[in-house]
Amino acid sequence: MRQLWQTGWMHNRVRMVTASFLIKNLLLDWREGERWFWDTLVDADPANNAANWQWVAGSGVDAAPFFRVFNPVLQSRKFDPDGTYLRRWLPELRDLDDKAIHEPQGVPGYPEQMVDLKVTRAEALRAFESISG
Repeated sequence: MRQLWQTGWMHNRVRMVTASFLIKNLLLDWREGERWFWDTLVDADPANNAANWQWVAGSGVDAAPFFRVFNPVLQSRKFDPDGTYLRRWLPELRDLDDKAIHEPQGVPGYPEQMVDLKVTRAEALRAFESISG
């Protein structure tokens, strides 16, 4: 989110992970994220922005992967194994080793984990199951 706020841009992978976290782990309405990204992205496109948020939310016309919940820690480890991206945008974590940077705990000035990813993933899947009949 710091990259988006400072530059008006985020890589597509980070956009998907962010959208998944906001929608599925925090159970925020996808339209909240869509509005924030619309106001912040320099490359915002009316159709792509809404369609991408609906795709992640599992509510659009191409909503087959509604059950997909991206784990931000696993995505970070897979696509930024040495923490280069994290160190650039989260300088307070720059001194952590390559493993610890993906799940920082107890770093002064850095927030504690907001939610338990396993618990919130299960809650999201239960919510989707309850409406998918």
